[in-house]
Amino acid sequence: MNKLPLSRLVDLAFALQGRTLPRSHRRELALALLQVLPWLADEPLAGVHRLNMSAGTGPEALLSNRTRLVLRLPRERVADAQALAGATLALGGHSLRVQGPPQVRELLPYGTLYAHVVAAPRPDELAFLDDVDGELQHLGIAGRRMCGRQQALADSTGASDGAEVGALVGYSLMLDGLTPGHAQHLMEQGLGPHRLWGCGLFIPHKSAAAVGS
Repeated sequence: MNKLPLSRLVDLAFALQGRTLPRSHRRELALALLQVLPWLADEPLAGVHRLNMSAGTGPEALLSNRTRLVLRLPRERVADAQALAGATLALGGHSLRVQGPPQVRELLPYGTLYAHVVAAPRPDELAFLDDVDGELQHLGIAGRRMCGRQQALADSTGASDGAEVGALVGYSLMLDGLTPGHAQHLMEQGLGPHRLWGCGLFIPHKSAAAVGS
């Protein structure tokens, strides 16, 4: 079996210093990052993974020392993104200090990939799956899809560049039975809009075995 070349994208992980964060912070985080890295707006494949926070339903969440700010970027932007190291991001009255140097993580083409949330232009599960099927067909990706629960993005008052988009919902989504090539393509392209909000970014599912290793 031919080994795949390395992906043209990587995940860049920064340590964070901070205690608490608004549970709804996707828009504020995207806007804060654009203040430091304005070129993110011109990178259609760039994305920002969701921050891992403590479970709960309150307006604020605790950050673990292990929480990382992870950006998905083209390889040629890794050096530019290191400008984040040492920056302080203001999010709804809370501050996050970005620490460096960051860790570069390769995208691994596992046969099962998972997205915490994929934005749904139409807030109906069947319509969402129709949209997903159409996008996968356009990308030439075949796999078994499993839709999770609907999520409302409470801070969806604007797009990642500040443009108004109104209320935004999405669904978690898993794709299984992917070939290495299809898995890599999906991780590079993602699904749906609002990548800087953490939407449509796929990661290997922890129960899957690596392929192409």
